[in-house]
Amino acid sequence: MQFSLPYLLVLSVFLSLAACSESATLAPPTDRTLMPSKTHPRYWSWDGGDPVLLLGASNNDNLFQSPDFLEQLKVLQKAGGDYVRCTMSSRDEGDAWPYAKNAAGQYDLNRFNPVYWQKFHDLLRESAARDIVVQIELWDRFDFSRGPWMLNPFNPTNHAPGQLPLHLPPAKTNERAPDSLLLSRYPDHPSRDVQPFFHTIPGMPLYRQELDALREYQEAYVDTLLSISLAYGNVLYCMNNETTTPAVWGKYWASMLRERAEKRGKQIYLTDMFDGFHHPASCPACRALLRDTTHYDFVDISQINSRHFGSAHWDTLQYIQEQLEQLPARPVNSIKVYGGGETAWGSGTNMDGIRRFNRNVIGGLAAVRHHRPPTGNGLNAMALNSIRAIRTIEQRVKFWNLSTRDADILVYPEVGEAYTAISNDGDYLIYFPGPGRIDLQLPQERTQMTYDVSVIGYLGTQRRERLVPPYAPYFTIFTNEEKGGWMLLERVD
Repeated sequence: MQFSLPYLLVLSVFLSLAACSESATLAPPTDRTLMPSKTHPRYWSWDGGDPVLLLGASNNDNLFQSPDFLEQLKVLQKAGGDYVRCTMSSRDEGDAWPYAKNAAGQYDLNRFNPVYWQKFHDLLRESAARDIVVQIELWDRFDFSRGPWMLNPFNPTNHAPGQLPLHLPPAKTNERAPDSLLLSRYPDHPSRDVQPFFHTIPGMPLYRQELDALREYQEAYVDTLLSISLAYGNVLYCMNNETTTPAVWGKYWASMLRERAEKRGKQIYLTDMFDGFHHPASCPACRALLRDTTHYDFVDISQINSRHFGSAHWDTLQYIQEQLEQLPARPVNSIKVYGGGETAWGSGTNMDGIRRFNRNVIGGLAAVRHHRPPTGNGLNAMALNSIRAIRTIEQRVKFWNLSTRDADILVYPEVGEAYTAISNDGDYLIYFPGPGRIDLQLPQERTQMTYDVSVIGYLGTQRRERLVPPYAPYFTIFTNEEKGGWMLLERVD
């Protein structure tokens, strides 16, 4: 009997995992499956039931590689969080790569590293036991250029000879040898998309027929991932991390994943993440993703959370939501909200991260997560408090019942800024990102309504007063709170 290379690799890692650790049987996969809510399909739900708002944070993107991942899950859950990121990356110090090494210390692309896959399995198992959603990114371009490429198993200097038609170019050059498919160095930023590893699909700009052999290894890798992940219903699938590669690359893998899942009787939810979402109106790939409901079951717009601040960030978010209004409803996620480091590319401060996170939530996103440090808040106190505050608000009003349309009760603020949403019942939620003044005008009605006014601080604390007629419909609110807060006006019948 003959078996294909992908089959042998997947079988090998499956047997290794089965014998690797008794912990693999401690917590069986949950029977619950994450899917869009049937009643509010712009939000996620378990088994199509009541919608849930996913809120997350972690100190690492490839959380399965973190020795303290379980403690991070517990801290997040205690704060009310239920959403983490899992890039399948190996570029940080101490990370495991997916392939085993031979006696000579070279990677053997025909043997997987069971340690890597056991870590992945452990994260999915422990997350599922806590109803924490894991959003996977299959390919991370940053593992395949600059310093990380020098350690990558697919670098022709790092794996056993003869496994792929990949050859080292002339020493100390970055020129391609005549018979070379991959180079030993890719020193440019990966946004330049010069790495043939991401062009193994026929018709792509850098495709050559010789790359078909490399694609077999890629397919074996994906099959192995699915042999673990399809047992769990708490997993979302994103093809890339902030890619600039043509969309055909991600669509190929999305189609493969969907086909494999259907053969197993599983329904999975897929998307891709394009780097250009910080300027969606001038990003063809972004606009195409918004329109394409065949390949993309949800949308990830994480890149709006860099470069933009204040009203520019809000306007970009609202532009995307407006583009989606005429299409079948899908959840919109933001797996990374930058805020920290004050980088040249616009990560901003830690407080900028909190403001972006909260604007995303009131702006109607289904899942939002704080990015890792140093360019995100991770699991710091500010991030955890932001999650607690939002869960406090949810005790009074559900975000899926809110709309930013017809919620303009603010007269143009002289100082500061604020963002508003209105519920189906006429309740108003206002987010104050920081100190300042806003002028507020309630709707003119024949009979004035009584309102319960709740102020929710950035720590999740709250106080409540009742606004009873008669009152002037126009009034001014001042806040000196640097860290901002929320105000909820609930109509009392």
